[in-house]
Amino acid sequence: MAVSREKESLAKVLVHEGGYVNHPADPGGPTNKGVTQRVYDGYRKGKGLAKRSVKSITMDEVGEIYDRQYWDAVKGDLLPDGVDYVVFDGGVNSGPGRSITWLQQALRPIYTGPIDGVMGVGTLAALKAVNNNDALIDRICDARMNFLRHLGTFPTFGKGWTARVAEVRAIGKAWATGEKPQAANFIDGGQAKALVEDAKAAPSTAPADLATGGGVAGGGLAGTLTELQNQISPLSYSSELIGKVVVALAFASALLVIGGLAYRWYVNRKAKHLAEALGTVPA
Repeated sequence: MAVSREKESLAKVLVHEGGYVNHPADPGGPTNKGVTQRVYDGYRKGKGLAKRSVKSITMDEVGEIYDRQYWDAVKGDLLPDGVDYVVFDGGVNSGPGRSITWLQQALRPIYTGPIDGVMGVGTLAALKAVNNNDALIDRICDARMNFLRHLGTFPTFGKGWTARVAEVRAIGKAWATGEKPQAANFIDGGQAKALVEDAKAAPSTAPADLATGGGVAGGGLAGTLTELQNQISPLSYSSELIGKVVVALAFASALLVIGGLAYRWYVNRKAKHLAEALGTVPA
């Protein structure tokens, strides 16, 4: 990009972040203007200053924190118009590394490197090969929404996040196409931090293992009963009863094995989708 869009992007991000919040379900904890208490403590420690509440953060401090820890972290000045803002906003909300993974996912198949959240040479080279940044922004925002829907905090903050991403998408696409973007709006809940630590757990394969194991064991027992049946006179009542038990046991065992295998396929599929949403496997 020819001219830095940091100042314009920051103005819109600050509208989305709002003022001081400390929602009990927000993993960011006490936060003011998008800066968490933890980040503020680290910033002041690096300056040799005493700790103080993030409520007292100054606009100069806000500007410096955003510049160093978010804009520079995503290499905003090297990104195309519109993409710079979209990646910046995502970095503020979920961390720079997480936002870069969405960009890398959106750059497939041009980008062939690892989904590692690092804005390296390969990611920047892939960006230069894109001839439609408007569509790229759509893919970045789609990846971001897929991530958000897989967080355990989505039921609480999902409405706000969805509205925020919709605005980010529209503003980014306007900048990408040289149009005047809409004004940013504060949406309650949209400022909550969306962190990978709050991701839903992948479903367990234990029920599938139990069902499959039970089916195999049942099949083995059916075989044992068949052996016993062969040793008893085919004309006896006991032999007939054992035969009925064998048929029922074999049928139940087959159902358990089939059910266990089907559930394992479902679990593996869910786990794969979760990993893709979280950027832990190549998209």
